[in-house]
Amino acid sequence: MQKRVVILGAGYGGLVAALELAKEVTEQDAEIILVNKYDYHQLVTQLYEPAAAAKRDTEVRIPLVKLLSGKPIRLVRDVVTRIDPKEKRVFLQGGELTYDYLVVALGSETEYFGIPGLKEYSLTLKSVDEARLIRTHIERCFAEYPYDPRPEYMTFVVGGAGLTGIELVGEIADWLPRLCEESNIPRDRVQLYNVEAMPSILPGFDEDLAAKAEAILKAKGVVFKVGSPIVRVEPEAVHLKNGEVIRTKTIIWTGGVRGNQIVVDAGFETEPRGRAKVNEYLQAVGYEDVYMAGDCCFVLNEQGRPYPPTAQLAIQMGSCVAKNLCADLKGGKKVPFAPKILGTVASLGGRDAVGKVGERYKTSGRIAYFIKDLSQIRYLAKIGGLMK
Repeated sequence: MQKRVVILGAGYGGLVAALELAKEVTEQDAEIILVNKYDYHQLVTQLYEPAAAAKRDTEVRIPLVKLLSGKPIRLVRDVVTRIDPKEKRVFLQGGELTYDYLVVALGSETEYFGIPGLKEYSLTLKSVDEARLIRTHIERCFAEYPYDPRPEYMTFVVGGAGLTGIELVGEIADWLPRLCEESNIPRDRVQLYNVEAMPSILPGFDEDLAAKAEAILKAKGVVFKVGSPIVRVEPEAVHLKNGEVIRTKTIIWTGGVRGNQIVVDAGFETEPRGRAKVNEYLQAVGYEDVYMAGDCCFVLNEQGRPYPPTAQLAIQMGSCVAKNLCADLKGGKKVPFAPKILGTVASLGGRDAVGKVGERYKTSGRIAYFIKDLSQIRYLAKIGGLMK
């Protein structure tokens, strides 16, 4: 008897789960429905590039019709508003769906840590639309400055020095000289800050790699404020804990994520920051018919700490969920989720990067950038995104 599998979200985890499940089951086994807000898959790890005009928006999004063509997957373009796991129903803006099995891969939301004014006055980078907003905002600042030459227009603040923040600030630093030349504005009038509450940038990276990244970015004109938490944001000011005030029209916040509120509201068991708890097979606690993948859930490593929410983890979760759904639908043994961390590389702009491959091999410069580029190509090949 055919079962209905509903997958919420076509990000890294949800898309991989849908594609790999479709390879293993027939239409007699399952009806696969993929629900997504957009009609495209976003390469979220590359969003810093269109945000700083290094790529076109179309280069970091792939039409889902292209990826799903010829596959037994029905795409529903809609917005999820509520999940009722007891009634096995998903409510959308345009209707509702019932399911036999559910995969929740709705991603994360921005964590503002209760900092006054941060949510109201900051830009974030979690979608192609937000990348476009950042790009146009920065361009607008340069366009308005000749008519209102206040330094606030030429001061840009990126909050958070994790992977997203560092990659974004590196790309903006490369973009600024071009903007200055086009606008006939001296480069020394432009300030680019990166503010981080932790004592160093790139938490989780080896100290020598973080130091190398900081030196490279400082040479491009980035001013770092580490160990300096943001405590308040106003329309034209960022206040730091040490009492310093940065006057600016631009604060881009990359400093934290939390679980999706829809997951919390559904009554799934979550940790304090709203990410769902799962068992070894990535099933939601108390619900064997609900699987979780990506940033909306969390998995502990051998040291008892949550793995950071990354694309490579979401992709591996999607694969594991597909295998376990196949076992549910066709019989067989489920496989525990056993992530293999392949390393992390941080782009610094200008085909420069630092990172680690596997547990030991450190890399930097153009080789590191090439490795990062290669990992992107491998992913595109996996989902069929290299097709013309």
